[in-house]
Amino acid sequence: MDRILNELGLANNRDGQLWKSGMIPAEKVRQTRLQAVIDTGNAQLVLPTAVAQALGLPSVGEADVRYADGRKAKRDFVEQVELELLGRTSTFRASLEPDRQKALVGAIVMEDLDLLIDCKKQIIFPRDPNHIVTEIE
Repeated sequence: MDRILNELGLANNRDGQLWKSGMIPAEKVRQTRLQAVIDTGNAQLVLPTAVAQALGLPSVGEADVRYADGRKAKRDFVEQVELELLGRTSTFRASLEPDRQKALVGAIVMEDLDLLIDCKKQIIFPRDPNHIVTEIE
């Protein structure tokens, strides 16, 4: 399991779409920067509940979560999370944790953004610095 700290950008993708279509000014796009734990042992994106609320992310119900110590819980699940990491941006869904202070970025986000981890150097880097590479079988 590889874990690295990094800063990422988060925004409400719906706000971003409204801005791009000229319906709201740029300053109305709800966005923030947040420290994140990049953890390839985790699959999904997990956000602090307070951050998701501040961004106005729409709820899509609940997700069942299982913690490393075996506990299970139900957590709110949101969509339209625009995430930027190392200049690469995509939109994701996320489960929410009320007591978290940092985001948790899992393998699905890293795969989608085509980012790799060098554990020895404790860095994240793009597979190709010029563009995302998609592998098709």
